[in-house]
Amino acid sequence: MKRYLIILGFIFFCFLPASVGAQTPTLEPPSTDSPKPTKQPEPSGNADVDAELKRKKREYEEKLKQLSSQKNTLSSQIDYMDTQIYLTELKTQQTEKQIAQAEKEIDSMSNRIESLDSSLDHLSRTLIDRVVDGYKQRRVTLFDMILDSENANDLLGRVKYQKTAQENNQKVLFQVQQTKSNFQDMKLLREKKKRDLDRYKDILTTQRAELLAQQTQKQRLLEVTQNDEKVYQNLLAEANRQIESYKSFVQSSGVSVISAGALGEGEGGWYLSQRDARWAGVTMGNSSETILNVGCFITSIAMVFRSYGYDVTPVTLASDEKFFVPRTAYMYHPSRFNGGWPGGKNYRNITAADVPSYLSRNIPVIANVFAPSVPGGEHYIVLKKQEGGDYIMNDPIYGPDKKVSDYYTLRGVYAVFD
Repeated sequence: MKRYLIILGFIFFCFLPASVGAQTPTLEPPSTDSPKPTKQPEPSGNADVDAELKRKKREYEEKLKQLSSQKNTLSSQIDYMDTQIYLTELKTQQTEKQIAQAEKEIDSMSNRIESLDSSLDHLSRTLIDRVVDGYKQRRVTLFDMILDSENANDLLGRVKYQKTAQENNQKVLFQVQQTKSNFQDMKLLREKKKRDLDRYKDILTTQRAELLAQQTQKQRLLEVTQNDEKVYQNLLAEANRQIESYKSFVQSSGVSVISAGALGEGEGGWYLSQRDARWAGVTMGNSSETILNVGCFITSIAMVFRSYGYDVTPVTLASDEKFFVPRTAYMYHPSRFNGGWPGGKNYRNITAADVPSYLSRNIPVIANVFAPSVPGGEHYIVLKKQEGGDYIMNDPIYGPDKKVSDYYTLRGVYAVFD
């Protein structure tokens, strides 16, 4: 009998590691249920609401295209602006939905992460307790069975118990690893959702600013035209006249685009050219006219603010539609934006007699000029200082520090920002 038990013990020993307590478990998924990685879907919100928003956006985008091709009347322009405003409102609604959905998902993920953290803590403690308990049991080897053959039955029972305990420990260890993986995946997904949320909020801020600008632009047009079609048509006629005059001047001068900063910065370091490759091809407002062809006035404004130390370029003005009569490159009178210019500066017209006084205080003067060789053409430059009976100018076309009399005749329109 003893020999039989010894042989049986030897057979068990052959199918077990040399020391049961020292066995390294092989991690295979257990057959019992364990936590699975959870991936949250992208926010979609209510499908019907999303579909309706998209449908309306397509509808009003198409309407904008149709309105842009219609005859430019005040009523059609207001209709265009109203459609543009409504389209922007739809975009803000969609972004607000995305923000609400992202916040909801982040909250849900935070709760899930907290639950996983609790589960991980519980499983880890359980595993540690089991490991400690296992090491408290004496390791059973072949020598135990040979030297203590009288108690072979008890020894074999302990082997079986330890093997079962080890299998259960494998399952707990797998659950710990799986829960830890889920925990890390969920944290990464939550961070991505937070980045999405920040992006949505930035988009919403931009959309709300765009909406306010559109509403303000509409209100400004109604104020300028007094909601009168005749006044609006007169405004368009003046816009066309001035734009054509600028274009005629540039074309007659025969100039073209130059490389960035090619004419230098001039005395004081604030010269800018409308011909500069960095912005010559940029369109003004929502028109098709470029800074090269009709941007002398906004380039002159940009130079004045640079002389005051502000980082303003022709693009700063050209890219902001609020400055222009809709669908034209014709700028509203700059005094309409007083209170909003850099440094709190205000635009105002002055007389010819006032010019020397301002220049003596280092306040540049914007002046309207014409070239005798270009009938009907007009242009804007910046006067820098008086020199005898002449003025030194920064010319957006020809360059810095030029004598006015070498190129132009002053037309008698002067303005400053002070």
